[in-house]
Amino acid sequence: MLNNLTDCEDGDGGANPGDGNPKESSPFINSTDTEKGREYDGKNMALFEEEMDTSPMVSSLLSGLANYTNLPQGSREHEEAENNEGGKKKPVQAPRMGTFMGVYLPCLQNIFGVILFLRLTWVVGIAGIMEAFCMVFICCSCTMLTAISMSAIATNGVVPAGGSYYMISRSLGPEFGGAVGLCFYLGTTFAGAMYILGTIEILLAYLFPAMAIFKAEDASGEAAAMLNNMRVYGTCVLTCMATVVFVGVKYVNKFALVFLGCVILSILAIYAGVIKSAFDPPNFPICLLGNRTLSRHGFDVCAKLAWEGNETVTTRLWGLFCSSRFLNATCDEYFTRNNVTEIQGIPGAASGLIKENLWSSYLTKGVIVERRGMPSVGLAEGTPVDMDHPYVFSDMTSYFTLLVGIYFPSVTGIMAGSNRSGDLRDAQKSIPIFHGSSPKTEAGELDGVPSPELRPWDRR
Repeated sequence: MLNNLTDCEDGDGGANPGDGNPKESSPFINSTDTEKGREYDGKNMALFEEEMDTSPMVSSLLSGLANYTNLPQGSREHEEAENNEGGKKKPVQAPRMGTFMGVYLPCLQNIFGVILFLRLTWVVGIAGIMEAFCMVFICCSCTMLTAISMSAIATNGVVPAGGSYYMISRSLGPEFGGAVGLCFYLGTTFAGAMYILGTIEILLAYLFPAMAIFKAEDASGEAAAMLNNMRVYGTCVLTCMATVVFVGVKYVNKFALVFLGCVILSILAIYAGVIKSAFDPPNFPICLLGNRTLSRHGFDVCAKLAWEGNETVTTRLWGLFCSSRFLNATCDEYFTRNNVTEIQGIPGAASGLIKENLWSSYLTKGVIVERRGMPSVGLAEGTPVDMDHPYVFSDMTSYFTLLVGIYFPSVTGIMAGSNRSGDLRDAQKSIPIFHGSSPKTEAGELDGVPSPELRPWDRR
């Protein structure tokens, strides 16, 4: 009788595990090593205190890999300092960057990026003015929602160093935070590659074409030559960027005003060019055969025939569409039935071009780029087009969602300010001011609504 009572007591509350013990003493099944089981005691990864007794002990194994805490950086130190009045805080150097230098300028530098200067004009030309406005509205709406959510997180607790990822992961938990962090990492990686390739394209295509290492012999090899140039120069630019990051980004921040001034001057130059072209359009001729655009590679004069003295001779363009340079040569049917004209590629805002480009003109890959409104004598349906002729072909298939995806990276710079949360003097104030949300008011109230869930160290 006494032995049975002793066994029951051991099963209910003794040290030996039994059927009446609601909590496993070891995370290992059928384990007899008590010392190995005690190694993981007190390391439960429950998100909330109420789950400490109900969460499985298997989670204690994960704590050895990732000692995660759902408290923001600095909150635990505040709590310990309140519980232990004698606790001393580590001296931290206070950052000096305010709203303008820490949030406003970085966001402008990222928004006014390579997409604005290289791809926006092409997007408007393909989608038309009306659908381009729709794209801008959709992208800016997504940015506005992101800014409002970011401001709400920034005003509802301590904003630690670590940027947007740290704020999101500590607000949504490790599951959502890990997924968002992976997407954030991939987005930042591809954005860096996009800016490097955009820099090289501007350098070689517009500023200094003579710096190209690989040069194409004909128009068909230009894409491959540019790709090889991007590989070489991209490696050099990436090495320079890695060196700057290794030395310290704080030196780059000192030149923020200089970089922003260059961007603003570039934008003002665009508006100045629009005003100048309305009164004095630049000389940028484009050769058309009927309504088909011709590439300037292979000929110099946009005409079929030319006068040399008192004699009519054929031009180099004639030789590209005909079997020989003689007048009795056999020529392409479309070349014979249509005239060659030369128009200005930049006619100016006063030429009525805005009205002609209100609506979209999407293209499929491999079709000839044609100008709307130009007279042209077409061929019979199904007549093949000779790809060796100097036409300008569309190199990709375009549609609305594709153009939205191309333009959307230009509005992702809104995260640049929050990414420097560790360098801000008062991140809870600077981030909401720029992003359009009112900061936290008296006694932990958010936009005038009391927030009893805020911890004591979150109240100002």
